[in-house]
Amino acid sequence: MESEQIITALEALAQEHRLAAFRALVKAGPPGLTPSVLSEKLALPAPTLSFHLAQLRHAGLVNVTRDGRSLIYVANYDAMNGVVAFLTENCCADACAPASCSVKPTKVKEKTHETPARARRRA
Repeated sequence: MESEQIITALEALAQEHRLAAFRALVKAGPPGLTPSVLSEKLALPAPTLSFHLAQLRHAGLVNVTRDGRSLIYVANYDAMNGVVAFLTENCCADACAPASCSVKPTKVKEKTHETPARARRRA
């Protein structure tokens, strides 16, 4: 994928409702979902959902087909895998192997309400 396509896809996913819609479509798999089912799952009004689905479709992350009078939205897995591959190849290429691109946990000090002890002065 080209950088412009990646940027458009990431912009589309950088919004709470669009990310939730995309995740629901990915979980639904190849059969996809109708807008009414998706609207119920996400508790979004139809016009709001329609706007967000249009943004995802424009970014190439969602495909839509017509089944009679119903629209069926399906996640575009090729585009999703393209975004992940682009990020892995171009952002992690030298830093880590694709399978190990993860953040290592750091030790967090426990917070206490005690004042730290003063250092003793030696004479």
